[in-house]
Amino acid sequence: MAVLLDTAVLPRRDRTEAFHAAMMSASVPSRVEHENPDGDVHARMDFWQLGTPDLFRNEGSGIRLVRTPKHVRIGGPERLALAVQVIGSGVFSQGGVDQRVRTGELMLVDLTAPYDFAWSGHAASQAFQIDYADLGLSVDTIRAAAARLPSSPVYELVLHHLTALPRILESLQDSPSADMVGAASTQLVRALLTSAADHDAAPPALTDVLFSRITWYVRRHLTDPTLGPARIAAAHNVSVRYLYKLFAERHRSLEQWLITERLDGAARQLTDPASAHLPIAAVAARWGFDDAAHFSRRFRGAYGATPREWRRRAGR
Repeated sequence: MAVLLDTAVLPRRDRTEAFHAAMMSASVPSRVEHENPDGDVHARMDFWQLGTPDLFRNEGSGIRLVRTPKHVRIGGPERLALAVQVIGSGVFSQGGVDQRVRTGELMLVDLTAPYDFAWSGHAASQAFQIDYADLGLSVDTIRAAAARLPSSPVYELVLHHLTALPRILESLQDSPSADMVGAASTQLVRALLTSAADHDAAPPALTDVLFSRITWYVRRHLTDPTLGPARIAAAHNVSVRYLYKLFAERHRSLEQWLITERLDGAARQLTDPASAHLPIAAVAARWGFDDAAHFSRRFRGAYGATPREWRRRAGR
């Protein structure tokens, strides 16, 4: 966990500027307005990196965050946030829809589009932020899900999971298990969105459910040397051609995605103390790279360091 901001240790005159800087470092650019800028501005922001996704918690005095079309044009990562209001209540507006978010309720925020979120008095919210690419869901599915999250049969499960995450992560501090929690949380968010969007059996949601099953299956079998397009397609009763089509519709290459996933697995194992005794070639082979030189080139292209340098940086 990183404490991004604790205004209790700052002079009052510095708090507004520090709040804005911390908010911009944790999320996307937006305009920050304080309910009482000349009064008691106070906040505590905590941040947990969970592999690619992250968890961001903000607790403090009344605020309003406005992401304008100008902010969107400036750019930013293509991400969304699934947030739970843990103290107080807020008002969220996006895409012409206004929503009152009460304590213990979820809201879905498209961070690539304008939005307005505010609360009055002392409140807190925590958001699981994730790249669209990691979810692998179409924009249509996500927009359909946003309007009916409570209809999902896993809504309460995801709500309880996100609410409990800070306590879980505190016990996993500096542990590689945190990345695993991030991956598991991603799967839960994907299940929430696909099941909410599938409430009316919309065709895009059905293909997203299939795509989610495929990516889940592949990640469970990444170390199997026989894993390839033919086996993946057969396991899901689709043709290889249709498998490629599913990935192409999401602007992905199946082969490149497989390589990236295997490189990520190798990178995690290279920094795992339990694997410190294994030669790099053995780690590479476990993740489907029989040619050590090819593995090294691919790894350096992805991480900017050779496998040996990557392991050394981790202190092994």
